Amino acid sequence: MQEPVTTPTANPSATDAREPLVHVENLTMAFGANVVQRDLTFDIQPGEVLAIAGGSGCGKSTLLRHLIGLQRPAKGQVLYGGRDLYAADEEEKTALLQNFGVMFQAGALWSSMTVGENVMLPMQVLTDMGEAQREQAARFKLALVGLGNNFETEPAALSGGMRKRAAIARALALDPPLLFLDEPSAGLDPLTSAHLDELIMHLRDDLGTTVVMVSHELDSIFALADRLLFLDAKTKTMTALGPPKELRRSGPPEVQNFLRRGAPAPQQEETA
Repeated sequence: MQEPVTTPTANPSATDAREPLVHVENLTMAFGANVVQRDLTFDIQPGEVLAIAGGSGCGKSTLLRHLIGLQRPAKGQVLYGGRDLYAADEEEKTALLQNFGVMFQAGALWSSMTVGENVMLPMQVLTDMGEAQREQAARFKLALVGLGNNFETEPAALSGGMRKRAAIARALALDPPLLFLDEPSAGLDPLTSAHLDELIMHLRDDLGTTVVMVSHELDSIFALADRLLFLDAKTKTMTALGPPKELRRSGPPEVQNFLRRGAPAPQQEETA
């Protein structure tokens, strides 16, 4: 197996002595006898944006499902604060799941509920907050993502970008320190995508939220990611982990090729 490229992250908050929020150890993902990825070992550091990328079919979204408790590993561990998500009993697993929020690719809003009701749902299910307190918190989360006037709106009336913002508001409902975003910019026009990038940057820089995003959008990866985890479909393992610009300049050939969209390296690669 090719050794992963590990280089320092660009975000100082992600290099301090604090324990990682999540540690993934020797993770193998498989559907029956079909191995998707093997031997994945990495940390998710506090305060960083970690992008997960790779070619089509490499297992990016499958890895996300393993990280959030939706798919059991064939081998290995996913540790939150040193506790194994898949070895926990139901009570402990419920507590661990409250450490993060998730935005799925299509938003996954309940069409039978208003936007505000969607955001309040995690509070209703997982807390003892009263109705007035839930509504106040939901309105605050919607204002945070720029949807302060859409509490009573039906999800079907939202644009694609607004649905993703509403899904992020729901993911923030319980004030988790960690957000998982599955293809946040997929299907959006460039301007809407840029506005969503600005929101993610605000969550990290101003609120200290750690973000893990599955993405194939290079503009978003270079704008946001402190580190990039690259999954290779051919070798079925991670082949790089480091700042995207450094990997584009000096990472493994297949990673450089991906990050340059197949274009040859310029004579003088940027170093910033």
